[in-house]
Amino acid sequence: MTKVGYARVSTREQNLDRQLSALKNAGCTRIFQEKKSGVTLERPELAAMLNYIHDDDEVVVVALDRLGRSAADLTETINTIGQQGATLNVLNLPTFAEVPNRAMRTMLTNLTLEIYKYIAQEEREAIHERQAAGIIEAKRRGVYKGGAIQYAPDSPDKHRRYIYSQAITMLKDGTQSKAQIARTLGISRPTLYRIAGEISGTH
Repeated sequence: MTKVGYARVSTREQNLDRQLSALKNAGCTRIFQEKKSGVTLERPELAAMLNYIHDDDEVVVVALDRLGRSAADLTETINTIGQQGATLNVLNLPTFAEVPNRAMRTMLTNLTLEIYKYIAQEEREAIHERQAAGIIEAKRRGVYKGGAIQYAPDSPDKHRRYIYSQAITMLKDGTQSKAQIARTLGISRPTLYRIAGEISGTH
């Protein structure tokens, strides 16, 4: 069994030293690292790590959000780890190492991951909603200075252009609720409502 670490910077933390130290202290003998924010799909080191692991390996990260930002993204990555025969150890979550039965340990771990994925998604959406409310209030008071729209057909970020086009397609399809689409794409509900308004011509 090999302990394989994965480290990635966040938008708040641009230094990998803390993560690398924690992964080494956890016994990782192979560490994949990259300075890619969660808003881009271009994570070659994550892909390399998922290709590297095999049966009985243990993937170690300091926090669940290092593996992805949206619930859908996290689910896909965690499923891939399991399909490779490896297990996942998130250092800031319970490990259930004291549970002797492996099946029970796996069940408890999976349940914990699902709960934390949901909490992380809700926290991100709440932050975006507070930001949107703050912008509305700033506009009302006439002090909002504005800024570039992040998700738009002319966004300088190709990933955000792709997310915008996917949102348009899914909204026009109409088979999912706006909340479901926002969760799947990893964007805030206010952002999706703005895009929906552009389609209907009400924004």
